[in-house]
Amino acid sequence: MSEEMKQTNESGAYKWFALVAIVIGTFAAVLNSSLLNVALPKLIAVMGSTQDTMQWILTGYMLASAVVIPFSGYLGDKFGYKTVFTVSLIGFTVGTFLCGMAWSDSSLIAFRIFQGLAGGLIMPIGMTIIYSLIPRNQIGTALGLWGIAAMSAPAIGPTLSGYIVEHYSWRVLFFLNVPVGILAVMMGMILLKETPKKPGATLDKAGAVLSVIAFGTLLLALSKGQAEGWTSLYIVSLFFIAFFSLVLLIWVELGQKQPVLEVRLFANPIFTLSVLTSSLVTIGMFGGIFLLPIYLQNIQGLSPVQTGILMLPQSIVMALMMPISGRLFDKIGIVPIGLVGLSLVGITTFELHRLAIDTPNHWLNVMLTIRGIGIGLCMQPLSTVGMNAVPPQLIGRASPLSNVTRQVMGSMAIAVFTMIMSQRSTIHTGIINDTVSVTNTEASQTMSALTGVFAQGGLDAASAQAMAASTLGGLIAKEATVRAIGDTFLLASIPIFICIPLVLLFAKRKKKEVPPAKPAAQTDEQPVKAGVQPEPVLSR
Repeated sequence: MSEEMKQTNESGAYKWFALVAIVIGTFAAVLNSSLLNVALPKLIAVMGSTQDTMQWILTGYMLASAVVIPFSGYLGDKFGYKTVFTVSLIGFTVGTFLCGMAWSDSSLIAFRIFQGLAGGLIMPIGMTIIYSLIPRNQIGTALGLWGIAAMSAPAIGPTLSGYIVEHYSWRVLFFLNVPVGILAVMMGMILLKETPKKPGATLDKAGAVLSVIAFGTLLLALSKGQAEGWTSLYIVSLFFIAFFSLVLLIWVELGQKQPVLEVRLFANPIFTLSVLTSSLVTIGMFGGIFLLPIYLQNIQGLSPVQTGILMLPQSIVMALMMPISGRLFDKIGIVPIGLVGLSLVGITTFELHRLAIDTPNHWLNVMLTIRGIGIGLCMQPLSTVGMNAVPPQLIGRASPLSNVTRQVMGSMAIAVFTMIMSQRSTIHTGIINDTVSVTNTEASQTMSALTGVFAQGGLDAASAQAMAASTLGGLIAKEATVRAIGDTFLLASIPIFICIPLVLLFAKRKKKEVPPAKPAAQTDEQPVKAGVQPEPVLSR
């Protein structure tokens, strides 16, 4: 982003109208992803596909959006940020329409990848435009309003998606988002003003190739590790390529005048601390997003719509807290709201490890709502404080660096928590099986009771006993899974608690008062005292 972009003296009305255009564009992109998570089983059934194949409608989009994020700074400097933003929205909307017209699993995956290539630029470009328009003393408020889109879309997405797949065609999931995309394009074209371009901006080709290889292979390995096996040759090879590509990328970027990823920004301690803390919170937050639907649907037997309704209050308070936290950030800074928000998130995430098969939904709702308040308080300010520490001319480079880091961390969180939950479930199954033996009185009584129930239903003795054993096995599997989910929530709280002392490092230290300098030369009226040397004058 060029120097001329910083803190433009546009009218106050223009700034906020432009922010509305960016919010709607962000909402369209985030809503699209939140609609599909719940609809995956329906798409598998309709397309006659498999879980592994259809998972690529999520994985393909994630990979495509991640690999284009590093290019957002170069594209914005070269062609103008308004142009890139509106073209990205146009491409995203066209891709959404094509997804709705898909005729097979392969065509849907291809159109989702195209959609991701366009949609991956929307959030980093939008954030950069906000920083070019809004004064730094109002940036927290502006990003809080922008954050409403990022939080309200996941709030309504699962519930809306569950209702649509139950009562309408799956194609409505995509066609529903087309008018939103068209509205975002029109508002972007009308309300946004073009930013100054840098005709001399050149693409760092080596960095571009290495970033695509590094982030593409890393995210692919993280998304496929559980299915393929973490020690399989395929996954190990991907991690090997990702690691050395990333090392080489950093080495190349440090020597470039116009790198595709400005890794030198990590020399800024405030920016680095901001990326670190916001990434750790992302890990803890994604743990809850990933684990709760599994618990509610697989353990408590809720439908997708019921799951979405139960999780709705958390998302609503997160969206409502975004502008409030932004305003508080502008007024009192990051430390107070960061400490309060992180404490709420950490404590409630820790409390969720107490989940049982019969945990009341009202208790869960209270915990999730308080957790949502905490996330809404701390998430956006932790990112904003780092961006505020970056010179205005480097905002366009800081935004993709921050966004791609958090996206990798989110993917890593889901991969790690999936692995942990699977391993802990196996361990708990073994422990319960050792406890529930033929010599165990409670197990024998349960088996007898279940056998009696099935025998009363008309089954013969052998069939009744087999059904009783199968039912008991299902109960054991459920208990092992819920214990594994509890263990995973316990681990998900650790990175959040780590952030609490780190937030204190954002506190501004008071500068020591410097005593007034003494005169450089001593006159006859001001003799030098014996044994005391005159202080040198420091050049400033």
